[in-house]
Amino acid sequence: MDPSIKAGTVGFLLAISVAASAARAADVDLGRYSDFTPYQERWLKEEPAQASPDWLISYGGRLYDKWFALLGQWVPKSTHPSYPETGKQKGPDTWRCKECHGWDYLGKDGVYGKPGASHFTGIKGIQGYRGKDPRAVVKILRDATHQYDQRIIPKFAAERLALFVTQGQFDVTRFINGKKVKGDPAKGINAFQNQCAVCHGYDGKSINFGSPTKPQFLGAVAVNNPWEAFHKARNGHPGAIMPSLRWAPLESIADILSYAQTLPVE
Repeated sequence: MDPSIKAGTVGFLLAISVAASAARAADVDLGRYSDFTPYQERWLKEEPAQASPDWLISYGGRLYDKWFALLGQWVPKSTHPSYPETGKQKGPDTWRCKECHGWDYLGKDGVYGKPGASHFTGIKGIQGYRGKDPRAVVKILRDATHQYDQRIIPKFAAERLALFVTQGQFDVTRFINGKKVKGDPAKGINAFQNQCAVCHGYDGKSINFGSPTKPQFLGAVAVNNPWEAFHKARNGHPGAIMPSLRWAPLESIADILSYAQTLPVE
């Protein structure tokens, strides 16, 4: 967590930390991850009695990724009313925060900034809200543009998403140049083989993110979309047994992803 958090934000954070255990357990769609143990299912669906700051912020990061996969109570079918007509996405994806603001949090000034590209919207990023009061972000989520009322994103989730926006971002450009992660793969191999490989396999091919006919493995994600890989490594993946590495230094995550970029892409 950013050490520069203001006193008012600390109070906000403590209040929602204590309230975490009272939040409704997510009705997670386990779907393709059907081989979970009962303990892993509990880890997905339950919450700590008093959540740590990093747990709350990481939860917010997963909401930023795909909030309806995490909350489970409502999945949008139509295109978001505020999604630009010139945009090329349709349906549920247009309701995801990352779809307009980007995996790098820079919106039109970042990776999604090329006019005519598949994810271009012309909408600004969220970096300007780093260090701001999370209450202001909650208010924005409820406004006429975003339209995330409490029936869609409940109060507890909106607060966590706001914490991520204000306290959970970082300057992605420090660690990614072009599509190259600026890390040390010789250091990253240690963490990858002793932790990440438990699920992803030593070659990164134990989980197929694509389809049987068009498989997509970790190596391909790390090479082609390192911004997404960094976000998920730091916050976890909504609805999956993927621990957050938010406790780790950013440099260590960069080392892991730098090594992941050496894994097979097919």
